Amino acid sequence: MNVMRFSGTTSREAMRKVREALGPSAVILSNRATEGGVELLALASADVPSIAAPGPETAPAASPAPPSTRPPEGMNERLDASAAGCGVMGADRPIKGCPPELLALKNEVRSLRGMLESQLAELSWDSLQKREPARAALLREMLASGFSPSLSRHLIDNMPAHEAKRGGLDWLRSVLALNLTTGHAESDIVEKGGIYAFVGPTGVGKTTTAAKLAARCVIRQGASSLALITADGYRIGGHEQLRIYGKILGVMVHSVRDEADLRIALSQMKNKQTVLIDTAGVGQRNQMVAEQAAMLSCADAEVKRMLCLCATSTGETLNEVIRAYQGDGLAGSIITKLDEAATLGNVLDAVIRHRLTLNYVANGQRVPEDIHVANPRHLIDMAFKLRRETAPFLVRDDELPLIMATTGRLADDPGLKELALG
Repeated sequence: MNVMRFSGTTSREAMRKVREALGPSAVILSNRATEGGVELLALASADVPSIAAPGPETAPAASPAPPSTRPPEGMNERLDASAAGCGVMGADRPIKGCPPELLALKNEVRSLRGMLESQLAELSWDSLQKREPARAALLREMLASGFSPSLSRHLIDNMPAHEAKRGGLDWLRSVLALNLTTGHAESDIVEKGGIYAFVGPTGVGKTTTAAKLAARCVIRQGASSLALITADGYRIGGHEQLRIYGKILGVMVHSVRDEADLRIALSQMKNKQTVLIDTAGVGQRNQMVAEQAAMLSCADAEVKRMLCLCATSTGETLNEVIRAYQGDGLAGSIITKLDEAATLGNVLDAVIRHRLTLNYVANGQRVPEDIHVANPRHLIDMAFKLRRETAPFLVRDDELPLIMATTGRLADDPGLKELALG
């Protein structure tokens, strides 16, 4: 394999040199602009089998074209196939005999492609600010409210032209509220009853949330209709905290350690309208998340899992938590610590992207006052009202293209494709 470089003042001149040296079937690996013009990396067609898996022959080079922003069609697939054969995919130790120059070439092509796409995206968003300042202002508004660049970009790109001219903020609010799925009055835990387990990482407020809902159940249905179970055997005082709430409410609290204990406890509570289970907090990267889900699913009853999401967590953390706990599905979710969050866009973005049902929001420590049925319109309005006002976290005009240029590869997010746009 012999990768050669060709330079020319124009792309036409560089292509002519390639054809003269390597023939009309030469494969162009990459191109880039230089101070003197254009530089091409090319490979003779006869050398392609040495780096590519067997496949269709490369088509003869067409007439000279302007520099492209990406490698020739199929080049990435051939490089990926070859690298997979050399042990690059899924392994850190290449198989003996893999040409080092192949790995260097693959990395160089990827680096060049990423650099070109990023630069072009920056130019595109810089141009957008000048052509359509209203859209750019809305984009900054969403970023300041905590929404992710990818969701913000998707909505701004799909906003009708007439809405953009009228300001567009009302359209954004209505679309976000439309895609924020919330529980209806008839599905309220307190009214409907059932067996619910509150799950989530440590410190998100599962025990306090369980106590708030327990108090609401006692007020509406009476203490005899409710049972409490605590499976938090890891946190010091975890059992005692729920026991104190249970004593105040006049409800017996049962402790369980494993699947067998849970089955026995649930079998004794078949006459209860509502059973609330407080689980141990488990970090999203801990394998105990799967073990906890398995314990709840193997009980001789339908246990519905409610994921508690902390409003003060970053969007990246929330995405990890949801992916870890989603498993076979969640019955719903609850946003906690709403009163402590500087922005709400991050947690609402995660709920919308993962298509979760949001049942409640908790905004304080008072039991049972500080918990409310989720209202999508109110939450979206609150998110825009709580937008960042501190200078270190605001996005300036000259920073917007750089931030948005990095979201191009997230445009194919399946969660975004399912959004309803009105």
